[in-house]
Amino acid sequence: MTSPELAPEITRFYSETIDEADRLTTTADGRLEMVRTQELLRRHLPQPPARVLDVGGGPGAHARWLVKDDYTVHLVDPIPRHIEQAEDTGASVELGDARRLTGEDASYDVVLLLGPLYHLIERADRDRALAEAYRVLKPGGLLAAAGINRYSSLFEHAAFAHLQDEAVQASIGGILRSQIHDGKKAFTAAYFHSGEQLRNEVAAAGFEGTEVFGIEGPAWSMLAAAERNTGGDFRDSALFESALTAARMAEPYPELLAASSHLLAIGRRPV
Repeated sequence: MTSPELAPEITRFYSETIDEADRLTTTADGRLEMVRTQELLRRHLPQPPARVLDVGGGPGAHARWLVKDDYTVHLVDPIPRHIEQAEDTGASVELGDARRLTGEDASYDVVLLLGPLYHLIERADRDRALAEAYRVLKPGGLLAAAGINRYSSLFEHAAFAHLQDEAVQASIGGILRSQIHDGKKAFTAAYFHSGEQLRNEVAAAGFEGTEVFGIEGPAWSMLAAAERNTGGDFRDSALFESALTAARMAEPYPELLAASSHLLAIGRRPV
């Protein structure tokens, strides 16, 4: 099986720079992303044992709990390291590309795109990934697609006490203007969505009833600031519970989407 076509900086980042298997468990803001993603998905998922295609599922952080919830999960990811790590999740795994899925037409109840859309810089590539998700979904099937919020890098670097550095300001200013990070420093190549853009892209692919949620809510950067600047562990703290509550309370207010780190669009293929 050959590796999918992927920007080399993305392959290097996930193969050599970070271990994605730890991202949602080792920090308070990472745990907040995991907890909120789980609760948003569980609110909309069909009953198990529905078939779930986890596209760009990485090392299987979400596949693992979905299997424990008795869903039948197939994970696709373009990084060989992730495929090796995901083999013990209980899901079937495949090295593959979100833009060229091997699944048959109308064969899944749920498609998750919890990473591909923010690593596909060009709109045409994101459209292809969404079209493939539509193709393999059954009529009435559920799509959940994540994006990185346009302003998340501004909040993150303020929380990490980096933003007073002029070089960091220039880098973050470039992301705010272009909505693109080129992947040359720190984080890998990525596209940053607004809530409206993510909703429009999903709707343009033919999905109905699309809603966009702020995953971590407006207080996630407080968690990041507390943890990174004190060296403490805030994963099981009152501050974590407060940030989680803030994320839930923010849901009815679309203007607060811009304060989350990640966005989650949920829609359905028409019946």
